Parts: sequence; C-alpha cells; structure tokens
Amino acid sequence: MSDVAITTRPARTQSLGRSADGRTLPSRRRRLAPLIRLSDPVGGWVAAIAITLIAFGLRVWNLGRPDSFAFDETYYAKDAYSLLKHGYTTTYLDGADDRILSGNLTNIFGDEPSKVVHPEVGKYMIAAGEWLFGMDPTGWRMSSAVFGSLTILVLIRLVRRITGSTLMGCIAGVLMTFDGLAFVMSRLALLDIFLTFWLVCAVACLVADRDWGRLRLARAAGSVPTRMDGYGPLLFFRPWRIGAGICFGLACGTKWNAVFALGAFGLLTWAWDSGARRTFGVRYPTYKAFIVDTIPSAFTLLLVAFVVYVLTWTDFLIHADVYEATFGATWGTYWQHDATGFVPEMMQSLRSLWNYHINVWDFHTGVPDTNGWSINNQTHPYMSNPGGWPILNRPVGVDAQLDIQPGQEGCTAAAGSTCLRQVLLLGTPALWWGGVAALFASFVFWLGQRDWRFGVALVGYLSLWLPWFRYDDRPIFFYYAVAMVPFMVIAVTLVIGKILGPPEATHYRRLVGSAVCGAFVLLVLVNFAWFYPIYADSLITHSQWLERIWFAKWI
Repeated sequence: MSDVAITTRPARTQSLGRSADGRTLPSRRRRLAPLIRLSDPVGGWVAAIAITLIAFGLRVWNLGRPDSFAFDETYYAKDAYSLLKHGYTTTYLDGADDRILSGNLTNIFGDEPSKVVHPEVGKYMIAAGEWLFGMDPTGWRMSSAVFGSLTILVLIRLVRRITGSTLMGCIAGVLMTFDGLAFVMSRLALLDIFLTFWLVCAVACLVADRDWGRLRLARAAGSVPTRMDGYGPLLFFRPWRIGAGICFGLACGTKWNAVFALGAFGLLTWAWDSGARRTFGVRYPTYKAFIVDTIPSAFTLLLVAFVVYVLTWTDFLIHADVYEATFGATWGTYWQHDATGFVPEMMQSLRSLWNYHINVWDFHTGVPDTNGWSINNQTHPYMSNPGGWPILNRPVGVDAQLDIQPGQEGCTAAAGSTCLRQVLLLGTPALWWGGVAALFASFVFWLGQRDWRFGVALVGYLSLWLPWFRYDDRPIFFYYAVAMVPFMVIAVTLVIGKILGPPEATHYRRLVGSAVCGAFVLLVLVNFAWFYPIYADSLITHSQWLERIWFAKWI
C-alpha cells in the first residue's frame, strides 16, 4: 500500500498562474521538490569524506597530550571504564588517577555505585574507545576524535541538502574543521561533543524528512483524489522522523539540555508541514497540519525519543537493586528493594529510575542535599555567563604546564623567560565574531524573506543557548556552547551563499562575492593556525603565549 492517501478534493491545476511582471510561477510539484536530489552523488560524497579525513587527522595527531586527566575527564573517563568493568558506574578509591596514569588498573574501584549526574550514552561512547585502545589518554579520547569528525561529515551533507550545493556543504565542513572549540572538544573525553553529534544527526533527519514529505506531496498534486477532503495527502509513515526520534533520544541520553532542541525543532517541523500544505492549496494549513502531521509526530518523534532515552538507562534498570541498597536509606522510603517476579521488579526499577531522576534534577537546579550542599553555592574560576559565549568572553583552561625552563622539553626561551604548554577551550575568534553577524542576518533572511533554511540555524543555535540563562546562577562553562557551533556554521555558510549570489548573477557580482567569501574562509584558517599551539598543548614561550591571549579574561 502506498504511504500517501489522496484527499477527495478535486486537484487544482499544476501551475499557480503568473506573477505581476508576467513571469510564469512554478508548479506546486516544482516548488515542493527538494533542492538537491541525486545531483553529483559521487563528487558530493568524495568531497565530504576528504574533509572529514582531514579533520580526523588534525584531531587524532598527538591525541595523548596532555598525558593526564584534563578537566572533567577525571569523571567521565573513569565512569566509562567502570561501565566496561561492572555495567554501572562505581566510586573510585583515593589515588586512582595516579594508578591509572602509571598503567596500574588494579585497586581503583570502590564498592558502591556513584551518583552520576548525567545520563550514560556519552560515557558508553567513551568506553568504546577505552575498550579498543586502552585505558589511557589516547584511549579515552579516541571516541571524541571519531565522533567529532563524523559530526563534520553529517554537517556537510546537511548543508549540501538545504542549499543544493556541494560547494556550500564543503565550506561548512571546512569552517567546522577549523573551529577551535570544536577541535579541542574533539580531543577531550567530555560529553558535549557526543551531544553535538547526535543533535546534528537528528536535525539532518528532520531536514531529510522535510524533503521526503514535500516530494510525496508534489507527486500527489495531480493525482485522483479519494478521501480526507480538505487536508491534502496523508503521510502515514515517516521513516526520517523515526530516525530523528532515535537521535534525539540518544542526545537526551547524553545530556538533558537536548530536550530543548527537541521541543524547538518539533515546533519548526510543524511550521514546515503547514507551509507544505499551504503550497498544496489546503485551507487553514496550520490547524490541519497539526492534526495530520504534528499529532502523529508525537509517536514518530517524541515517543520514539522517550523510549530510546529510557533504554539508555538499561544498566541502571538491570542493577537497580544496587542503587536502591546504596541510596534508599538517605533518599527516601520510595527506594524499596523487595520486589519479586519479573513484572514487579521491572516496575520497581522504573520507579527507582524516576526517583533517581528527581534527585539528579535537584542537584542540577540547586536544591540542597541532606548535608546542605547546593551547586548554586559553588564557584569556579572558569565559570561564565552564557550572555558572553557568542563573543568568547570566558574560555576554559583545561590544562597547563607552566615554568618550563630553557633547555627542558626543547624550550628555546631566552634567558630569564620560560616556556609553557596549555589547552584552552576557545573558539576561533574570526569564525565566532563573524558568526554573530551571520546570526543577526539570519533573522532578516528568515523572517523578512521567509527563507526556511535560516530557521534551521537560528532554532538550533537559540534552543541550545537561551535555556542556559535560566541556570546562570550556578557554575556553567563556555564549552557547553560546542553544541551551538554547527548551527552557527550553518548561518555563516548560508550568508556566504547570499554574498556569492545566485548562479545567474553577473560575472562581476560572482567575482566580488567569491573574493569576499574566500577571504573570510582563509581568515578563519589563518586564525585557527595562530591559536593552534594553545589548542593542542604545544610548547611555546611565555611571550608567544601572551601574543595569543588577547583579553584579560582569556587567562
């Protein structure tokens, strides 16, 4: 049976008539068809894979430096290793870091489960690298390098789809490759790079679903109608939305803030469906799209994401009795552990998982624990206000080795000076500051010209940025913004496309546009190269370091 049902309403003519200046307007079929479909598939894939391999080479080079736990790696790398060994995260004994770094993996685990405050998907992904490459800095960072690079591959294909241009997709890939924040996060065993990967995959699925649905509407535009008068064709099965639901579920299973992007893009797909049905000629398309498209999405998108999210806690559900025995006495009587039989045990485990979420939510929102401790009372030298993230107000120093004397480790500093190594979580300034301008331009193009592509950039960026203002009274860090980078890059790339001009533009317009856009991309590459030493833990003199610390807040 076809997945498209046709309405009983007589089909309208294919052409929509003529414009005021006499031009023939495109047919509905033409307006609903995707921008790019089977266009140069080999060249598109070859270019995307080539850029991805370059990005991976940059990220994996000297991946083991620094040869220590950098910043919050001390939590996630060890939690991931515990998942490998026990199936759930446990506490660690004093001195575990030193024993691990010396290659001694004995006597590092405690006996009780640890209270993890983030879901487990990202830690399982880190664990995959540790399983394949060993429990050392290279091993626990390898998955970040792999999935940080794959994010670029998915982004290239996403931008190629929404612009209809392999060139634009490649520009987006190059910009993402040479962003400093994305680069450093791809070389650390932290969770946010995995969150970024799953979010980009989810949005790519939704954009593919947009093309998929509109193409089927276009094919039905002149067909013989049957039923559902006034609603237009019904799309009963939307596989790309199921894929998006899976990816959103895995994103939420990495960090909870993915739920804001899920909600925002759910609303955006409603707007897309309304626009498609309006083009088809449906009256009251917003209301009717909600009935026949958005409500079913509650199952193909939201329900799938929820089920996937719950499944990511399988390790907790299997070992719920261990958590209940450890935390039940201090977290409330609802932590029972006396059920027998499969169904009662399953229900009890799910109830314990729910109450565990309540306690973790209390942690994140600053509710004091039984000892009066609250995250809202904590401070950190690198905490920052999200309002300054777009302009790089407070990067994060994740590692530093200072006062390396001349002659040590190849230091060539002059007498009286020293060398150092640093890893600084800092975006490439040229890209980020240009990105601010591109995001403002995106408002104009989206709302003023009704260009839906800019909506992808803005909705993604804002849904991953604005929610943090609600929690700016607790320690939050700039590196959370890495999930915003792909959407900032999309905005920059779309603006570059506007500057380049359409294919039918004059030769002079294309020449000037190419020069301006090429100069910007080159500036990003040069800017990245300038900061590379403090992205990659390279040995530099103190004076060379000062040349790269442009503002006092970067120290």
